[in-house]
Amino acid sequence: MKHSLSLIAAAVLSTTTAAFADFKVGFSAPLSGPVAAIGQDQYDGFMLGLERLNGKFGGQVVTVFKEDDQLKPELGNQIARKFIDRDKVDALVGLGFSNVLMASLPRIVESGTVALATNAGPSPLAGAGCVPNVFSMAWQNDGSAEAMGKYAMDAGYKKVFLLAPNYQAGKDYIAGFKRFYKGQVVDEIYTQVNQPDYSAEIAQVQAAGADAVFVFYPGGMGINFVKQFSQAGLMKKLPLLSAFTVDGTTLPSLRDAAVGSVSGAMWDVALKTPGNDEFVAAFSKKYGRVPSLYAAVAYDTANLLDIAVKKVNGKTDNKEAFVAAVKAASVELKSVRGPFKFGSNNMPVQNYYAFQTVKEGASITVKQLSTPLAQHPDVYATLCKAK
Repeated sequence: MKHSLSLIAAAVLSTTTAAFADFKVGFSAPLSGPVAAIGQDQYDGFMLGLERLNGKFGGQVVTVFKEDDQLKPELGNQIARKFIDRDKVDALVGLGFSNVLMASLPRIVESGTVALATNAGPSPLAGAGCVPNVFSMAWQNDGSAEAMGKYAMDAGYKKVFLLAPNYQAGKDYIAGFKRFYKGQVVDEIYTQVNQPDYSAEIAQVQAAGADAVFVFYPGGMGINFVKQFSQAGLMKKLPLLSAFTVDGTTLPSLRDAAVGSVSGAMWDVALKTPGNDEFVAAFSKKYGRVPSLYAAVAYDTANLLDIAVKKVNGKTDNKEAFVAAVKAASVELKSVRGPFKFGSNNMPVQNYYAFQTVKEGASITVKQLSTPLAQHPDVYATLCKAK
């Protein structure tokens, strides 16, 4: 396994070395390949939050160990084991896509180490498979898709075509959309993960006679699909609804190709929530780009860990007490996304918004259309017994 250098978050702020750090974080995400921008935004958002806390959580100097899971479940599992067994981290953050998180789960659960996913909320972990020490700071996978299902109903679309990659999150997003959409599903297609060419699927969409299309294609998959959808002349003919397809990581590449599309999400730069303008400005100044929702989630995660470490007075070696502190910290977190707390299954209860990509002069930007689901809990929480 290829290891990156351990990064000392406080290095920019002091001369403290890793050997004397008080709190260790193991951060993993896909940092190479077609979805690298998603992982990088999570890391940058987390590090910005830590920097604004002067490199400390609850007064404890922080060291961050950073690894690239390459979107490979077996590698993600190895990384989680390294963080827990060799680096002795106090918390795991990031944890990749749903397939990577699920592969890493057995060792994480066995260890009792606090784990905060910043890009996954798989349904098995939300329901009967929930565990006390694993939290999703991001979303339960179905949430944004459920919001788009509700939006499609409100818009009066009677027939919809559905597409997603063939892995756990793809299945969750399609299930979520159908949970709130009661019209006709013309067809649903599951494509290969990281598939580059969607011409065959787009031809099927054209022939289907749908009123709208819903897709879940994060990262490079989304860039390829939306560009090909637009090049086929469909963007102006067929409403494109999506989740994690047109966002801050893909819009710089998509630009005009995405104009008119509608996205379901729990955050975007268009939100007027307390602290959001400050976060967007700080991220843009530091990294020279506009943050995505992945960055916003990770920024929130840093702030939540600060609250949790304070609650246990820095005594994070008592893992059960620290797990309880993380859960309790959610109700005190002033999230940039608006209302936020952990449900009984450690999944977020939060707003899900509908955003549209628009063109204003020469600029491509985003505007909020509505809030299809407000302070929305997931449907799996009633199955969770690990409360």
